[in-house]
Amino acid sequence: MSKLSRQKIIEDIVAKRPVASQDELRLLLSRRGHAVTQATLSRDIHELGLVKTPDGYASLSEERAATHLVSVERLVREFVLDVTAAQNLVVVRTSAGSAQGVAAALDAERWPEVVGTVGGDDTILIVSPDNKHASLLVRRIRKILD
Repeated sequence: MSKLSRQKIIEDIVAKRPVASQDELRLLLSRRGHAVTQATLSRDIHELGLVKTPDGYASLSEERAATHLVSVERLVREFVLDVTAAQNLVVVRTSAGSAQGVAAALDAERWPEVVGTVGGDDTILIVSPDNKHASLLVRRIRKILD
């Protein structure tokens, strides 16, 4: 199984139906004869530019991504479970499979408190310029959650 053929199948699956989670996508790939690990699937999702939306994974071209990203407020309210600062780092816990979509929305906001994000499956690591900005970001996210 080549990476290219596997990624083509992932694109086909996502184009034809909503896929709610990485687990579901992994199962659908397995049914087509491509058994993959969660780590491999995460890399494929990232490389293909798939984003998690309230309806499931979707493929958005870069030019369309900015106009089709769901508002950060909606994503935070729907998927964020907890937010904590640790020095200039902020850890955001999300529901399973939604961290990458929330991270993309946070990056798109270009808030001064966010230098960059790394989205995993259910956790986002946000780097802030300093401790003060990290605290401001935690307050901003908690305000959306309230």
